[in-house]
Amino acid sequence: MKVILVDQRHGHTKTIVLKGWLKGLLSVCFLGAPVALGYFGYQLAVSQESPIVTEEAAQNWDRQIKLQSEQLESIKLESEQQLEALTLRLATLQARLVRLDAVGERITSIANLDNGEFDFSQPIAIGGPSTGSSVPYTSASFSNAVAQLERQLEDRQQQLEILEGLMVDRKIRSDVFVAGRPVARSWLVSRFGQRLDPFTGRLTFHTGLDFSTGRAGSDINTVAAGVVTWSGPRSDYGLMVEVNHGNGYATRYAHAEKLLVDVGDIVKKGQNIALVGSTGRTTGPHVHFEVYKNGRVVDPAAYIHRTVR
Repeated sequence: MKVILVDQRHGHTKTIVLKGWLKGLLSVCFLGAPVALGYFGYQLAVSQESPIVTEEAAQNWDRQIKLQSEQLESIKLESEQQLEALTLRLATLQARLVRLDAVGERITSIANLDNGEFDFSQPIAIGGPSTGSSVPYTSASFSNAVAQLERQLEDRQQQLEILEGLMVDRKIRSDVFVAGRPVARSWLVSRFGQRLDPFTGRLTFHTGLDFSTGRAGSDINTVAAGVVTWSGPRSDYGLMVEVNHGNGYATRYAHAEKLLVDVGDIVKKGQNIALVGSTGRTTGPHVHFEVYKNGRVVDPAAYIHRTVR
């Protein structure tokens, strides 16, 4: 067997003659190399460590992807449910805050507090330096904080409602409590009891107190809240208003120049119900004021300076 070597630069050739075992070895190398490469390629393709994807591996991956998709969908649904529940809880808290604001405003009004002293429409003024490290809320701690806030709001609402009830009850008792005089700027000209009649000069019984302002047209105010049971002319009283205050009490305001309420009207304590005049049996402009207790006339002087117990 001969091997001819050609020098491309100089064009020279060289012949090598292979004999014996060297010739056989070279033949085996030329013929066995393709077979060996094919075998190793086949083994590499069927090897378990081969990166080539099999049908079983593809099915496993598909199952894992579906499982992960189901897990993500479950997490998403659970998150949406938790968010919806939290939204409802926040709406409940907001409603309770509105209720607390309303109760607070009512208590402020009942207590006659100064405007702005307790303004429930404005946020609470709080502040101060921040010390230490801040830690964000976790899901569990946030839920606990919301639950604690709910309990505090419920407790405060109950306390405020009890306080409101007490103050309303006290205000009602104060409003229907017969006390004060019917004309603010006036002086007492005739007392309750025996007196000389200004028309006959005889000793007669005077059933009320006479308050004079020196002129007609001044405001006549109720000394307690109640319901108007008479509003109009009445013999000797002239134009008169009678108010029933409940608990057996009633008051009369006589000789008015003008009446400002009608029968059935609900009047407040201190409300202007008539104007001072001189109608009826009178010698000049003044207010004849009477107080009745359980149907019997009593001395109004005992009620002028009374205070709520």
